[in-house]
Amino acid sequence: MSKPLGKPDRIVVALGGNALGNNPVEQIEAVSNTAHALLGLIEQGNEIIITHGNGPQVGMIQNAFAAAHDTIGTPEMPLPECGAMSQGYIGYHLQQGIGREMHKRYKRWHAATVVTQIECDPDDPAFKNPTKPIGPFYTEEQAKEFMAEDPSKVFVEDSGRGWRRVVASPDPKKIVEADSILNLLDNEFIVIACGGGGIPVVRDYENKGCYKGVPAVIDKDLGGELLAEDCDADVLFLLTAVEHVAINFGKPNQEELEDLTADEAERLADEGQFGKGSMEPKVRAAIKFARSRKGRTCIIGALDKAAETMAGLSGTRIHE
Repeated sequence: MSKPLGKPDRIVVALGGNALGNNPVEQIEAVSNTAHALLGLIEQGNEIIITHGNGPQVGMIQNAFAAAHDTIGTPEMPLPECGAMSQGYIGYHLQQGIGREMHKRYKRWHAATVVTQIECDPDDPAFKNPTKPIGPFYTEEQAKEFMAEDPSKVFVEDSGRGWRRVVASPDPKKIVEADSILNLLDNEFIVIACGGGGIPVVRDYENKGCYKGVPAVIDKDLGGELLAEDCDADVLFLLTAVEHVAINFGKPNQEELEDLTADEAERLADEGQFGKGSMEPKVRAAIKFARSRKGRTCIIGALDKAAETMAGLSGTRIHE
């Protein structure tokens, strides 16, 4: 996978969880289209690492176990284990989709999924202020009963739709499997890692400092940014449903942006120009990556135009 002159060597490609559909049938179809775009990037001479969201998928897994627990007494499944299941399930489909696309193009590259843990600081303030909703909706009575049974669980009312559990969203500090990912890259594997932002873990000092999972959710864009830094990537490529970052989104004076410095992007983000739960996390991750080392660029663009975006024909570039 050698690179042409002037092309970036190593790219972290981040796929949104919603871009992969809401069920296995939709996901297989979406992955087929995604694989086509990803192979196009490799054929441009780039080495890629893939990460992805897992919101719909981990929600499906959680809801299935919750329903099974309520109806037939299946043991409850902790959130870290649900995250691990989603990484394996999505990675499996990506490996198969990439494999099919490689056969079409007579390529002999290999793809591998790394179930990835992300170390967090146990003293992160987020653990004292859980805000990330997960799992199914319950009545107020059910939620209060759950909290009485297990005081470590927090439930809140969610936009008039019922009560949901909320968990912390701490900052990612370290990729536990970073060396494994780098070894695979050095042996020319297409690596799929840090799915859903990674599985949050902390040091367990009662067990010789080994890791233990915690019920939390890492922001997938921050997880992808950390992966890009740790893998010494030149480009962080955040693929979304839109071609460009825009200001005044949805208004008559909407303006699509093609090129921003990190300072310009930060000013617009501070002004509230980007959606809190959608575009703003991507822009914040882009700013962090662009400032992490001279020459690094984050590109935000549409999944179906990945190759064109890398060629500079679409997308928004954020750099120092």
